Amino acid sequence: MHSHVRGTAGNRAAAAAEALEAAVLAGVENPVVVGAIGFRPDSGSSLIVPAVVRRAEAPGGVAANSPGGRAKLAAGTSGSAAGDRAADGECSARLDLGGAPGGAVESRENPDGPSRTADSPNVVKPTENHPAPHGDAASEDPKASHTNRSPWTVVPKPAPEVYAESVRRAVDLIGDGELRKVVLARALDLVGEQGVSVRKLLRDLVQADPAAHAFAVDVSAPGDPAPRTLVGASPELLVSRKGNVVTANPLAGSRRRTGDPARDARAVAELRVSEKDLDEHALVAAQVAEVLGRYCTELEVPEAPEVIGTPTMWHLSTRITGRVGPGGPSSLELAEALHPTPAVCGVPVGLARDTIARLEPEDRGYYAGLVGWTDLAGDGEWVVTIRCAEVSGATARLFAGAGIVAGSDPAAELAETSAKFGTLLRALGAEGVA
Repeated sequence: MHSHVRGTAGNRAAAAAEALEAAVLAGVENPVVVGAIGFRPDSGSSLIVPAVVRRAEAPGGVAANSPGGRAKLAAGTSGSAAGDRAADGECSARLDLGGAPGGAVESRENPDGPSRTADSPNVVKPTENHPAPHGDAASEDPKASHTNRSPWTVVPKPAPEVYAESVRRAVDLIGDGELRKVVLARALDLVGEQGVSVRKLLRDLVQADPAAHAFAVDVSAPGDPAPRTLVGASPELLVSRKGNVVTANPLAGSRRRTGDPARDARAVAELRVSEKDLDEHALVAAQVAEVLGRYCTELEVPEAPEVIGTPTMWHLSTRITGRVGPGGPSSLELAEALHPTPAVCGVPVGLARDTIARLEPEDRGYYAGLVGWTDLAGDGEWVVTIRCAEVSGATARLFAGAGIVAGSDPAAELAETSAKFGTLLRALGAEGVA
């Protein structure tokens, strides 16, 4: 069953709950709402664009909500090839549940091949035999262009020197005293000779970082010349709820990961003691803890961040856990209360958002928004849509941002965004163009 739900800020959770109840009345077992929310609450892309899908048992009868279980989501859009298959009961993505606390430095890259780490967040990824929810027609055609073989025309938006100037302007505003932090992003438009294979792109992202939250969500809008898919592999869990347990894992403060053990060890050591990065991270963790504290009867916030690694970056990370009482907020309600965090917006939020609107030439759309799912019980998981691209036809628009605080260096922040582009550029076979 597919039922599009579009809610506005303040009633998205209610709209999702109504859709789930309608699915139950229609006979759908274990219904789940999946979808995406954009960065700005007053933009069209801030509307949730989900499908109501069924959540089935994994092979072998393991319950989807049991520890270590896997839930299959038949996700797609009615009218598309993938959506039609999903409507007929074909599962097109799977949700991988589970994970245990990791150590002080968590590496998500295995030099001998991808593997899950001790602290593996939930992962949405394609099955062996079925595509992820859908891209353009070329993405469903096995003869479609292999992205690694397609040359790319690359258009930065804005030009690197313009982005650096925006960082300088933001630092000046911070120096004036009212703005404490703002996250500035830039985009890359990659245009290939043939259609981008969403299925292959998602598979490559998952293989590169199995511990990431990988996703592909149809975000097509009226007037789009071709179906549009939000696809990515986010390292950042905004919030999850499983029963009465709530978890958030804000990330802020970063270094490029080089693959050279000595250089990476120095980068991790620098990150642990960097006053600029620690202050930036503290702003994010404090805001997330403050918001969750309004809803949780218990809350545990580590005193200091850890360092985690993705294949391209090192990040300061704080894993915050709490408990909600009976009848507590759903995962979607918690996600909306938290969004946007200082990790993608700034402090104070209103001023930072206005600054972003003035200094960024491109609308973020779903970048720095949310993607995730919620079920009838209110359980679910929402992640921050970073390390992502919007794919339509032969074009992929990538975004990457950096947190600007007092003392930020424009050249360093530009380099940070280039490093963050690496996740998608590597998967698209376009490394080095940023």
